Amino acid sequence: MTQPVTRRCGYVAIVGVPNAGKSTLLNALVGSKVAIVTPKAQTTRTRILGIAIEGEAQVILVDTPGIFAPKRRLDRAMVRAAWTGADEADLVLLVVDSRTGLDAEVQKVIQGLKRGGRRLWLALNKVDTIDKTKLLALAAAFNQAAPFEQTFMIAALSGYGVDDVKAKLAEAVPEGPWLYPEDQLTDISERLLAAEITREQVFLKLHQELPYASTVETDAWKAGKQNDVRIDQTIYVTRESHKPIVLGKGGRTIKAIGAAARAELERVLDRRVHLFLHVKVREGWQDEPERYRAIGLDFEK
Repeated sequence: MTQPVTRRCGYVAIVGVPNAGKSTLLNALVGSKVAIVTPKAQTTRTRILGIAIEGEAQVILVDTPGIFAPKRRLDRAMVRAAWTGADEADLVLLVVDSRTGLDAEVQKVIQGLKRGGRRLWLALNKVDTIDKTKLLALAAAFNQAAPFEQTFMIAALSGYGVDDVKAKLAEAVPEGPWLYPEDQLTDISERLLAAEITREQVFLKLHQELPYASTVETDAWKAGKQNDVRIDQTIYVTRESHKPIVLGKGGRTIKAIGAAARAELERVLDRRVHLFLHVKVREGWQDEPERYRAIGLDFEK
């Protein structure tokens, strides 16, 4: 008689300081783009679930905003989302940029994780960018700082070491039934994913502080009859002076944002996309509860 197959399912929080490569790792583990990625810190603003299947295990990955010293209400909401993700997970995977190593910011995150008594794993990321002779000493320093059960050396962007992380996570999550359908990759709606993809291009095409003072919302989504969709979105900025920067001379900047976002949306959604972007000024959007709800954050009064 054949033995019954034991299924596994559990939550893994991916945490770290900004720009450690958490979202890149999430996308690599899932095998599809479910989180936006830019070279700028604090790109991720909310918790995003990515669902990875490995054999009979369903690993529910929680991509969290980078943990940093918050200054504004939005910053505080992002950091709270990160810690909440860590609190609710079966284990925590700390992702660290190997080039920065065990700096003061990372040490603060480790101290916070240790206080929670969580199961801790470590992924030293971007190992393809530093001298390999330094890695063993770096790994030893981290394992002296905290009781990591597992330590991985990876390069999430190229995929190096990612399969090993995925296999070990599948073994580590508890036994239990799967919580999501086999073909589901994330818990966020297509409307929110579309807004995030456009916001990704805002970050990539604009510079300095403007991206952090902007947000994107999907206003309308209308499916066509020929595997196409019309998407209307608004880019909100906080000042009237920001609006011409987003538009650009002769509308060049917003056209570039729209073209890049549309191409990425067509790739991710696997359908033709008609994208229409608008820019509006909302001086206090960072203090409006509905804006927080739109991106999945809790609003603190």
